[in-house]
Amino acid sequence: MGAQQRVFRRRIKSVQSTKKITKAMELIASSRIIKAQQRVEASTPYSRELIRAISAAASHTNGKHPLISTEQRFRKRAAVLIITSDRGLAGGYSSNALKEGEQLGALLRGQGLEVVPYLVGRKAVSYYRFRGRHIEADWTGFSEQPSYSDAKMIAGVLLEKFLLHTEEGGVDEIHIVYTHFQNMLVQTPMVRRVLPLEVVEQTAAEATAAGAGPFPLYDFEPSAEAVLDALLPKYVENLVYTALLMAAASELAARRRACKAATDNADELIKTYQRQANQARQAEITQEISEIVGGADALSSAS
Repeated sequence: MGAQQRVFRRRIKSVQSTKKITKAMELIASSRIIKAQQRVEASTPYSRELIRAISAAASHTNGKHPLISTEQRFRKRAAVLIITSDRGLAGGYSSNALKEGEQLGALLRGQGLEVVPYLVGRKAVSYYRFRGRHIEADWTGFSEQPSYSDAKMIAGVLLEKFLLHTEEGGVDEIHIVYTHFQNMLVQTPMVRRVLPLEVVEQTAAEATAAGAGPFPLYDFEPSAEAVLDALLPKYVENLVYTALLMAAASELAARRRACKAATDNADELIKTYQRQANQARQAEITQEISEIVGGADALSSAS
């Protein structure tokens, strides 16, 4: 076998090894994404009802609760939680979330706020460490299969910082940057402000016109502020957990799509190398025949 053929054979074996890896990861992502979608769907009813309860309690505090957005609230520091993946081979999933986080950071700094980064996923941690940036806290190892305990741990840190005074290292706002799962083909990076709560005034006529049904009347005991204080940890935990679930489903969908494209490209590359190897083999055979014919002609001419 000639030198060129050996080169092409080595390349073919290398691409075949890569193809086995991408094919295996595609199958793993395909098997896990169904469960990830089911977890997102299962968490939706609780999230919807919890947000309704929070909104009801917040609307009866008359804007005096410290956790509700008011124009007089002093804003100095903002916590930004960025959710990425722990592993690669997911296309532009992590880079898109980091890009959205960069845009949010630029917007907040333009408003005069100090951005305090909190990171989920090794990709975000590597991105910040490579650039020598400060990281307030980071969590890794569960991007594909987050649990509620993971969300509770993250939410506890964020809530503790929010309840601290700014002079003591606290934050005045909490934002989450994650990838929203729409379907298997579309995953969109999104920004969501968790705290402070923002109360939107709405009359009964406006609520009915918006299709929200009859305007509800609530009676809170001992008070709306006490109910809001009790629901706040669950609210933050649920938002973080929902973002983690959405991000996990988006990561698996992006990995499945990227690995399928890599597997298809590997097939095409193998075909290309095989054609080039065949061409090299034909060229070597032609050269050998030409040498044999030339040698025979030289012998016949000498005799």
